[in-house]
Amino acid sequence: MVKILDKQNTILNKFIAQMRDKNIQRDPMRFRRNMERVAEIMAYEISKDLNYKTRMVETPLGVAAVEDISDKVVVATILRAGLPFHQGFLNYFDDAENGFVSAYRKSRPDGSFIVDVEYVSTSALSGKTLILVDPMLATGTSLMLVYDALIRRAGEPEHTHFVAAFASEQGVDFVLKHTNPAKSTLWCATVDPELTSKSYIVPGIGDAGDLAYGEKL
Repeated sequence: MVKILDKQNTILNKFIAQMRDKNIQRDPMRFRRNMERVAEIMAYEISKDLNYKTRMVETPLGVAAVEDISDKVVVATILRAGLPFHQGFLNYFDDAENGFVSAYRKSRPDGSFIVDVEYVSTSALSGKTLILVDPMLATGTSLMLVYDALIRRAGEPEHTHFVAAFASEQGVDFVLKHTNPAKSTLWCATVDPELTSKSYIVPGIGDAGDLAYGEKL
């Protein structure tokens, strides 16, 4: 299942527009905060698809029945670009466990690249709900390699929510072909039509990691 949030007109579109704007992008603090705000909105939408149970809460004047999330949630992301996006999810899923994966593109002499996954640190995943967040879903290769690395290390989740702020149509198709629709959901804030020869999303935003933290060597 794919859920694309900008198909409805909401405040989300304001933050997407600011992250796309090459003039506003010059302010890295604003870029990070907008990425965080997009994540907060997406976290709220995902929360509607989780499981709940009734919990009794004692107030100063009585007892209230409250529907509370019963899923054991793990939020995982890919370093470094994913950090502000990850923080937005933690702002809402503030008691979630966490996972972090280091993955990067390694260039080949012919100009192509492979994705190298170097480091995985995560809580156990078996039987839990994994929310795997990555701000950019370009080809989809990195996301699926990271997912495979996580389940090899920590077990298979009960359900996985794959989440991207900016996605390409190619990346969406790739993820759908390599995931179990009964055990996963793909969430995108917006989906763009093209990829460049170097696998950058068009119109996209550029390099999310560089915009958030400065150009890398």
